[in-house]
Amino acid sequence: MSTPWYATREEIKAELDVKETARSNARIDRALADATEAVHGQLHRRFYPIVATRYFDWPSAEYRPSWRLWLDDSELISLTSVSSGGVAIPLADVLLEPNRSGPPYTRLELSIGTSAAWGGGSTYQRDIAITGLWGYRDDVTPVGATAEVLDATETSIDVDAATSAAVGVGSLLRIDAERVIVTGRQQLDTGQTLSGSGLTNINNSVTVTVQNGAGFSAGETILIDGERMRVDDIAGNTLVVTRAWDGSTIAAHTAGAPIYAPRALTVERGALGTTAATHPLGASVSLWVPPGPVRQLTIAEALTDLLQGRSGYARTAGSGENERETFGRGLADLRARVYASHGRHARMRSV
Repeated sequence: MSTPWYATREEIKAELDVKETARSNARIDRALADATEAVHGQLHRRFYPIVATRYFDWPSAEYRPSWRLWLDDSELISLTSVSSGGVAIPLADVLLEPNRSGPPYTRLELSIGTSAAWGGGSTYQRDIAITGLWGYRDDVTPVGATAEVLDATETSIDVDAATSAAVGVGSLLRIDAERVIVTGRQQLDTGQTLSGSGLTNINNSVTVTVQNGAGFSAGETILIDGERMRVDDIAGNTLVVTRAWDGSTIAAHTAGAPIYAPRALTVERGALGTTAATHPLGASVSLWVPPGPVRQLTIAEALTDLLQGRSGYARTAGSGENERETFGRGLADLRARVYASHGRHARMRSV
């Protein structure tokens, strides 16, 4: 996985109530990858941030103002450096436009009150080099911290309960200046055990007593023996849970049983133009958040793919001459609404 998805494996599984198996995970992952690419095609833009240097021809004054450079499909979030003909242009001389709604910025303009100019190289082709953060927006939210010291080569990161509850397979995380993509999750011993009188195998037995409730987070999934449970609330050292979560089977559990949680994240290090680095214990972890409508459309496209595939692409409505293929109620309307709010519309150039 070289790019993040706009929804996570866990979100799709929650919608379908699918049991945790390697087979179902692989199928969901394929559907999410396809759905993310479908969203790119429908909206004509990529939303995740990527650090890169991109090259442009300098603009011809014959067709447009010589001080304005359209970025076309390369939308910019923030600018690090600009050069033309190998000569650096001071960032103070570069205007990011449109300045009322960006990012994303769709063009650069040189301040006409300065001596800055495009050109100077041996050819106009790829004369301008722009380094920055490209994409739609870099909206991140702090979610937790690392639970170990990391070197620059590890591909498994232990995280705290808050991070475990907030992220899933397909998430894009930022640790210090490095971005990582979550490609898998493994169970990690929380260091705590089931206390009190244990748990019976009935659905209304929903309180899990632990040694330290602060060591867990609402929304996190825990594993006791072979049963998964979702933590819905925490009161002191008591976890209020939903039993038999994620397709597991409800069972009785005795006091002293170890409690596990999916806090070991398998990741792709140094993702999207960043560099793998060392990080201390307790380094802050932030989650990149895609626009809500984009996330919802990705979920809808993935669900449609999965349900159609399960039926052999034979899901239909009506009968006889009125029979038609079913793509999911409201999907066409959702596509139209998300394109209207977040799609990249054509820009017409005059000659």
